[in-house]
This record gives sequence, structure tokens and C-alpha cells, in this order.
Amino acid sequence: MNTLRTTSSSLSGGRVIILFLLFILAIYELVTAGFNAFAIICILPIGVLFVITSFKQRMFTFWLLCFTNYFIQLKDLTLPIPMSLPNEMLELLLLALAFMDVAELKLERTLNVMFACLLIWSGYCTLELFNNTCNLGLNVGGWYTSARLMAFQLVYAFLVFSLYISSPEMLKKYLFLWGALALFAAFWVWKQQRFGFTNAENHWIQTRGRSTHILQGGSLIRYFSIYSDAANFGIGIASTGVAFIIFGITSKIKKLKYYFLITGIACIWAMFPSGTRTATFCLGAGFFTYIFLSKSIKIAIPFTIIFSLSFFILAFTNIGQGNQQIRRMRTAFDPNDASASVRTINQTAMKRYMKEAPWGIGLLNEVPTNNKYAYMATVPPDSEYVFIWIRTGKIGITVFLITTIIMLIGACWIVLFRIKSPSLRGIGAGFCCAFVSQQLGGYGNQVLMQFPNCLVFYGGLSIVYVLPWIEQEWIEWENKKLALIEEKKRIKKEKREKSRIKTWLSWK
Repeated sequence: MNTLRTTSSSLSGGRVIILFLLFILAIYELVTAGFNAFAIICILPIGVLFVITSFKQRMFTFWLLCFTNYFIQLKDLTLPIPMSLPNEMLELLLLALAFMDVAELKLERTLNVMFACLLIWSGYCTLELFNNTCNLGLNVGGWYTSARLMAFQLVYAFLVFSLYISSPEMLKKYLFLWGALALFAAFWVWKQQRFGFTNAENHWIQTRGRSTHILQGGSLIRYFSIYSDAANFGIGIASTGVAFIIFGITSKIKKLKYYFLITGIACIWAMFPSGTRTATFCLGAGFFTYIFLSKSIKIAIPFTIIFSLSFFILAFTNIGQGNQQIRRMRTAFDPNDASASVRTINQTAMKRYMKEAPWGIGLLNEVPTNNKYAYMATVPPDSEYVFIWIRTGKIGITVFLITTIIMLIGACWIVLFRIKSPSLRGIGAGFCCAFVSQQLGGYGNQVLMQFPNCLVFYGGLSIVYVLPWIEQEWIEWENKKLALIEEKKRIKKEKREKSRIKTWLSWK
């Protein structure tokens, strides 16, 4: 007994000594290195506690990743570390936890076409380490900073979603959380419209965002919600709206149907305050894709009519012209639009440089101003595809496009031919259509690798490849839910009938 007390006392004393040493180190860093280093030392115990908790509650870490991914771009949030690091740390922690638990590791679910395509793309980006087009030598740090955002985070997203969305219950919880985050983003843009920006948001829009977010002499504001900018928000929320509308119309369970439809409608409404013209095409492309994936004439006909009518109204009429946001969306159909002309001029200049750089200018972030390719490193690409083309050349953009098309076709094949459950097929179709919508957005704006879009839409496409593995469980889960709903209806009906009989007898 005394031995136990001595051991416990020693452990407590050891903790006190460690905490005291950390405190001394934090004060030293505050004096010598500044507040950022001080903050990092202070949060070390929290980090250790978090890792220990993660071993016991792995799904909590997964939900935290989804939550962090959405709010990392908040203008009011400032971090002493790179903005992408929290996501990457959580993803790597989740992968480490999954691989440590070999008994429950479902590695076979990751062996598919999408994983192969992502490995090919990541392999190409790894080779870009040796790209010396700008004659700057080997820079591993600069290369890795770009490569992890352009390629490695796609692999992390795929593995995390493939390993952790492992059951119908997890899938349902993920869809609920994604919907809740999307609804908050829609609410926040409404809040920005009605009550104004926070101090940090106002500072950003009056400085860095002024030229692109305050238009028409200040009479038109492009709202960005909790995203990095209006283009990222408009395209991301439009693609999310596509997914949830499809989830809603295919769901058999009424509560889920209503939740999904409300979320989808809120997302489509939120798209317009962003003033992002490309989002209109993204929305149309997502729904147009569903016409082919629905395998239903009853769904295809109304979708075609609505899609065609919406396109006709925006392109050939002046309906809604009194609304500034709709007027801005309508300029997407104007071939003489000024901003489109600027993009064309920029891309013409880029082509002259890129003739001599088939491998691109490399994945380095900074190119000296006296370098031949300094213009290519600083000119606004205005498109994710153009950015990839500049950095990895015509060879790189070809590899990226081919691998993207192959993994999309693979996911669509699963939806069309491997999934039998109509509601689960609808979930798969929603993810595929949202991915198409987002890729079209990447053609018009630099949004594919931005937060929260990358994790949401590449992770969503990863889920499609998992669906055949959980289909049988999904059917059983859905049937149980439907049976429970029917049983509740029957009990309510019986109670109403008994109540009527009692009322009739008492009246008689």
C-alpha cells in the first residue's frame, strides 16, 4: 500500500516538474522568440492530451477534421502556423490511428481506381522536385509546400474517408454534419447581408478583397461567408446544393428527405449573394450530370425541363434584372464581358512562356523578379487548371485531367451498375454530380484545392467507392428505419381509432 502511495506521489511530482519546465521554456520563448513560439509551447500539453484522447475516440477526431476543414478560413481566426497544417495534422493522426489498429483496418476498401489515379498524380508531382526550369536548383521545402496542397492532401482525403466511413450509421452522421456546416455557411452569408461584416471580415474586404468583392462603385458586394473568398464560396456552396438536392429526392426516409432538401435549397439561395458567375454553370452541370445517372425517366424529364428553363431565363430574358446578384450572374452568358477578356489576354501571354516549359515552372512558391519565368509565377491564373498547367506544364495538366476523368468514370460506373439500393444510388450520384460541379468550377476559378472544397468533394468521391462495401448493411438499416416508422404510424392510427370509438360511445 505504501509502495502504491509512493509511486502515485512520484508520478504527481513528475507531472509538476514537467509542467514547471514547460512554463519556464514558454517564458523564455516569449522573451527571445515572441508570442507565436510562446503560444506553441503553451498548447503542447493540450496537444498531448488530444493525441491520448484520439486513441480512445477516433471518430471524434474525424468529426473534428470535418469541422476544422470548414472553419479554417474564418477571417476572425488567426493561427501562428500555416493555415493548412491543422487539416494535415488531423489527417495524418487519423491515418496513424487506423494503421495501428490492424484488426479493424479495412485496407481492401482503398484498393480501387481512384487510389491508383491519385498515386499516379502524386508520383508526377514528386518528380516535379527535380524540375529546374527556373534554374533555381533543388529546394525540397519549397517543393513540398506546394506538392502537399496540390497532390498529397488528395491522397490523405481519400484514405481518411475510405477508412472511416465504414458503416451506414457513419455515412448518415457525416451527411448530417456536412449539411449542418453548409447550413451554417448559408446562415453566415445571410448574417453578412443583414447585419454586416465582423471587424476582421471588413478589414479584409476593404484591403485585399476590395478589387474583386466591391463592385459597381460600391453598390454591389460579393459575400463570402466563412470561406476564403466569394468565388470559393459560390462554387463550393453551389456544388453542395447539387449534392443535397439529389440526396433529398432519392431518400426514402422522410426526416432525411426534408433535411436534405432544406439544406440543398438553402445552399442554392446562398450561391447568389456570392456574385460568382461560374457557380451558375456549376449548378447546371451538376444537375445535368444527374439526368444521366438517375436511370429514371420520371426524374430525368423534370430535371431537363427545370434546367433548360433556368438556362433560358438567365441567357435570353431580363427576368430578375432588378436584382444586382442576378444581373451579375447573367453576365456569365455575355461573350464580351470585360473580365473574361482579361483572362483570355493573360492566358495568351502564358502560352508563349509555356512553349519552352513542357514540365511547367515547378512547384516552388517564389521565383526571383529577375528570372525569366517571374511573370508566370505572379500572374493571376484565375483557374485551378491554369495554375496546374503553369506549375506542372502541359504534361502535368494532361496527367491531372486523365486521372480525374478516370476516377470520375469509375465512380459513375459504381452508381450506374454496382449499387442496387435506389437511396444509396442517390447518395452516390449526389457525390458524383457535386464532383463534376466542382471540377467545372476549377476550370473557371482557383477553387479545387481550397478549403473546405478539397476535403469535401474528393472525400465525397472516395465515399462512392466505399458504397458497394456497405450496401447490404445500408439496406438492412433502411428497412429497419422504415419498419419502425410504419409501426409508429400504425400505433398512432390505432390510438386515433380508439379515441374516436370512445368519443362516439360517450356521445351515445
